[in-house]
Amino acid sequence: MAMLFARSRNLVSSLRQNLGLSAILIKRNHSSPRPVFTNYQLSSRVFLDPSTSFRHESTAVETQPDLVQQSDHEDDAQELDFPGGKVGYTSEMKFIPESSSRRIPCYRVLNEHGKIISDRDFIPVSEKLAVRMYEQMATLQVMDHIFYEAQRQGRISFYLTSVGEEAINIASAAALSPEDVVLPQYREPGVLLWRGFTLEEFANQCFGNKADYGKGRQMPIHYGSNQHNYFTVSSPIATQLPQAAGVGYALKMEKKNACAVTFIGDGGTSEGDFHAGLNFAAVMEAPVVFICRNNGWAISTHISEQFRSDGIVVKGQAYGIRSIRVDGNDALAVYNAVRSAREMAVKEQRPILIEAMTYRVGHHSTSDDSTKYREADEIQYWKMSRNPVNRFKKWVEDNGWWSEEDESKLRSSTRKQLLQAIQAAEKWEKQPLTELFNDVYDVKTKNLEEQEVGLKALVEKQPQDYPTGFHI
Repeated sequence: MAMLFARSRNLVSSLRQNLGLSAILIKRNHSSPRPVFTNYQLSSRVFLDPSTSFRHESTAVETQPDLVQQSDHEDDAQELDFPGGKVGYTSEMKFIPESSSRRIPCYRVLNEHGKIISDRDFIPVSEKLAVRMYEQMATLQVMDHIFYEAQRQGRISFYLTSVGEEAINIASAAALSPEDVVLPQYREPGVLLWRGFTLEEFANQCFGNKADYGKGRQMPIHYGSNQHNYFTVSSPIATQLPQAAGVGYALKMEKKNACAVTFIGDGGTSEGDFHAGLNFAAVMEAPVVFICRNNGWAISTHISEQFRSDGIVVKGQAYGIRSIRVDGNDALAVYNAVRSAREMAVKEQRPILIEAMTYRVGHHSTSDDSTKYREADEIQYWKMSRNPVNRFKKWVEDNGWWSEEDESKLRSSTRKQLLQAIQAAEKWEKQPLTELFNDVYDVKTKNLEEQEVGLKALVEKQPQDYPTGFHI
């Protein structure tokens, strides 16, 4: 028996030498403590090529086959070395659970009554910043109301509000640097408002006149501004996420002190571009802050029909991205989370995912009637009892920084400016038809030239089908 055991050990030794198993099975030294890594160290070690280091100390692999027969007590003392990192192994077949029994908690600073929660963890904001944040949130409310009514009057063709999500808009914008590049979805006009886009510029875009930077070629609310580092809104859902990964990587290569910031709704996470964007950013270690507005509804589809996971925040971990869930109706919580995320993204050159829990109070757009798929009482509850603007207003008022007189002046002035902006935008001429074909390519292609000639001929043949004053 002793001789047989000796031969077995010699065979194992020979296999290790001849097959390179010594590089696969590594004995742990129990006399020294297992090294402890910080999240940053763990996320900064990846196997890319022989000249780089490991970013992940371990993978999600739960079980591995025994390559060499071991006694039970030796299982925990060995690791397997695979491309991507070393992992322990076990002889017990164990599946990773589909979800945790406890949901990921939601970070907040203010309670429903606008009071600071005890034992809070947040960065204080100054009176000047807090007042400006509230002014912009209130302005966004007024802007949404006026433009929505303008669409209902037939003055513009389409509109989409941010009602219920004002805190995400303004607080996230306040936490960013003007140098950060924003790739929005279509419910983030507040970010552009914070960066200095005027009410006149908003009106010009919605009316698609000659002053519109998009030259009238986009639907209303598809804003864009090179001056404000704000990519033009694109209608297809989630396309901005992989683009943001590319923008973030470009900023990294240029060694800019900035990051890319992109927004998406919960419905957009069902698109392939969401997963591609997160994975690209994680693998390339691009400084990107992904902000998901989990507002309960993807048009008429409830989140229960969108995913079985615990919301969006857990998806970040699956891709190796540091993530946080935040109360999207708490302006202070959003500000702190985005500010911290932005700092980590830039300093550590890594992507961050933020899931902002909120509720879409308004209809999805002016083409939607949300009372067809949700109760009016539910909408009213979120509009009145869980209103993010009212909650932040209470906190600002309690600090003595805001009054009812200030409120009245702000809303009256904003309403007057918006009505004037709309009246001026309506008087502007529309873009000439030629602008529909310019700027697509440096030199027009043959098929574009043919389309332009054909459209001109159609307008001349049937002028009654086009608006008065329409010009080629």
